[in-house]
Amino acid sequence: MPLRRLNPPLNLLRAFSTVVRFGGVSRAAEALHLTQGAVSKQVQELERWIGAPLFERSRKRLALTPAGERYEKAVRALLAQLEAATLELITSGDGGGALHLSTLPTFGAKWLIPRLPDFQQRHPQITLHFVPFVHGYDFERPELDCAILFGDGHWPGARSHYLAGQDVALIAPRAAQAEATIRTPQDVARCTLLRHVSVPQSWLQWSEAHGVRGLDPLAGPQFDQFQTMIRAVMAGMGVALVPRCLVQDEIASGLVDEPLPDGGYRGSEGYWFCYPEGRGELATLGHFRRWLLADAERSGEDGEDGKEAAPPA
Repeated sequence: MPLRRLNPPLNLLRAFSTVVRFGGVSRAAEALHLTQGAVSKQVQELERWIGAPLFERSRKRLALTPAGERYEKAVRALLAQLEAATLELITSGDGGGALHLSTLPTFGAKWLIPRLPDFQQRHPQITLHFVPFVHGYDFERPELDCAILFGDGHWPGARSHYLAGQDVALIAPRAAQAEATIRTPQDVARCTLLRHVSVPQSWLQWSEAHGVRGLDPLAGPQFDQFQTMIRAVMAGMGVALVPRCLVQDEIASGLVDEPLPDGGYRGSEGYWFCYPEGRGELATLGHFRRWLLADAERSGEDGEDGKEAAPPA
């Protein structure tokens, strides 16, 4: 088979991948700054090039064929590797350039930002650009190089390195504002439980770890940020389970109380540094990754920093 037949033009591959990504020709055309007709012709030309239909077409929908599904996965990986190689070439030299990252707001403000002056001093040639966190999970976006996410360490197509957060502290209002005195774990069942939407199982895990009975793990106000939960505890609204790395300053300064020795628990989720597999060789990302993991290991809040989770097979 001629070599040319095995190397479709890049513009055809990009058109095909963009149509799949946006779910149709119209939005793909907008993203590529082309007409709908031009995009449709490029996809059709690719199908003629490889000699197989990639889409099943009807008046109302455009769906990938089984062959198209397999081919799209390969094309997506190829384009990501090409982009990474180009970025690596552009930024090679002294390892300088821009790094686009995203982080959860509370973790960024309480954990990451206070550490960044050290990174800037060590790597003044690298400029950090923060991407809105709403895009933090979309590793196919060209403007996102890496992100700090909260979870179990597994996100499709991403490499993940654990930073902190699995050491969870039980915090309560100061004595003057507390609704109940907490001397044993069972006393917590009499308190208002504050909950985080991302960790709905936290009170159940805590009660099982401490053998507490009669606690309703789904009762109480719900919050979408740990910083808001910490402020709610400070205001006397109830007790909360918060990653220690986010609340250790408030505990040390007496703004909130940690009523029980060893009153927290070991959670299954935490904060992870993540990046697309195709960008792992970026010079700027490599410098930031090595600095970040070394700093997390020095901090040693959780005792298991630096472990890596491979992407799912």
